[in-house]
Amino acid sequence: MAKPKAGSVPGFDDIKAMWEASGLKSKLIFTAILIAVFRLGAQVPVWGVHPEKISGLLGNQMLGFLDMFSGGALTSVSILALGIGPYITASIIMQLLTVVIPRLEELQKEEGEAGRRKISQYTRYLAVVLAIFQAGLIMRLVGSVGAIDPNIQPWVFYVQSTLTLTAGAIFALWVAEMITERGVGNGGSLLIFAGILSRIPFYWGKTETLVSGDAQKSFFLVILLLIYLVTIGAIIVLQESTRKIFIVSAKRQVGNRVYGGQNTHIPFKINPSGVMPIIFAFAVLAFPSTIFAILKQQHTMGFMRSVVDFYDIYLAAGKPAYIVVEFLLIVFFTFFYSSIVPSMQPKEIADNLKKYGSSIPGIKPGRPTAEKLEEILSRTTFIGAFALAIITLVASSATSITGISTLAGLGATSLIIMVGVALDTVNQIRVHLLARQYQGFLK
Repeated sequence: MAKPKAGSVPGFDDIKAMWEASGLKSKLIFTAILIAVFRLGAQVPVWGVHPEKISGLLGNQMLGFLDMFSGGALTSVSILALGIGPYITASIIMQLLTVVIPRLEELQKEEGEAGRRKISQYTRYLAVVLAIFQAGLIMRLVGSVGAIDPNIQPWVFYVQSTLTLTAGAIFALWVAEMITERGVGNGGSLLIFAGILSRIPFYWGKTETLVSGDAQKSFFLVILLLIYLVTIGAIIVLQESTRKIFIVSAKRQVGNRVYGGQNTHIPFKINPSGVMPIIFAFAVLAFPSTIFAILKQQHTMGFMRSVVDFYDIYLAAGKPAYIVVEFLLIVFFTFFYSSIVPSMQPKEIADNLKKYGSSIPGIKPGRPTAEKLEEILSRTTFIGAFALAIITLVASSATSITGISTLAGLGATSLIIMVGVALDTVNQIRVHLLARQYQGFLK
């Protein structure tokens, strides 16, 4: 098979070569099949529910976001309504626990792959517990609006529906892990991506109805789309930007040959955590929103009613306090996620450089190198964290400013996640192709 020339624009033969690359075609097909199966499952409703009666709940912006992330599974009260939400929440909890529990930190950092597998298993167990809890909350919310078939005994409905949603969450986790291990891309992120993508026609249809015959709203829609376009460009720049740390390798003579002595660099991404901080921040904010949505439907009185009203006025999605909390959570999770990425550990990088006789020009090997790398990583992560948070919040505010409320469910958060996941998936394909030297596609 002919290899494309470096720097050439990939043509049909190059695309065909990519498709026929060893292992890539099967990975892409496997990924597509699992996503299709998951999306079909998201259309199967829970037995005993009247989905049309819960449509009013989606006026809540956060529940609208949840419905967007699940690809409409929440609207239809699907058996996969929980998606991978419980696993994401469990991952956040476990990663926070590794900081405060020495045994978990030891498993993660010192016992290698075996330790990380144990933590993954603990995360799965916790995800099941959280799935049961979240399934109970959702079914309680469904029951509060009278969407349960009156011919079914309430206790029978709650038991079977909770078990059904929990089983659906476990299935979603299995699909996500299979895609990650045997397919292309991060399975969990791709399932969210597919869910968001499937809801775009729905929200676009509502938007067309809103702006139809209204010149002012049509103008604001164009402005909003331009803001979204700029957001896409900004997130691409942020995701692809790197800070290069130049290193030099000492010359070594092995027999009659001399090795090393070349200058190279270590690329540190400005935003190494991708869109995970946004997903984590959303998962944290979605939990109280669901609780208060249930309390609001219960028509609580007295102190609890005051709490609900306070939340609606100051802390609900889109309110100033909510925006501040979201901003801080994105920054926090960016720093936190970067601190646990194996390839971003200054001490380990410094040890490896010293082991292979490499160093940063002007910096002594060992501890001084680790301290220098820590300083550089702190600065780059700071830039990435604040840039990601600012891009997210500025773009999210555009919906309120322009008055195009029908796109609030889509929002900049969903848009940024889609762009980030797409970039990550394309990069994984590039890595796969790089191993086979398909330079025409990569250039």
